[in-house]
Amino acid sequence: MSRKPSNFQRTLSPGDVSAVIQMAWEDRTTFETIFERVGVTEPEVIRIMRAELTPSSFRMWRTRMKGRKTKHRALRSPDMKYHDRAIADHRRANC
Repeated sequence: MSRKPSNFQRTLSPGDVSAVIQMAWEDRTTFETIFERVGVTEPEVIRIMRAELTPSSFRMWRTRMKGRKTKHRALRSPDMKYHDRAIADHRRANC
């Protein structure tokens, strides 16, 4: 049974929803980068993931994201050299 999409989800193209899901699964792409690229906040990412994934996949994703410092720029170590914006740009072009 498919859930009715929220008003927010109706404004996103299928490519945007796909991009959000792909970036959300990537460990090092921050929620801030997702917001910069697609305009979707962390709570909205969670709603999209809940609506689009199967319940077991959503639970697995939430378990992975809990406490993951790489998903928030403010929690990252300043020594971390990885630049997630380049990955987000690359992913966005594939939609």
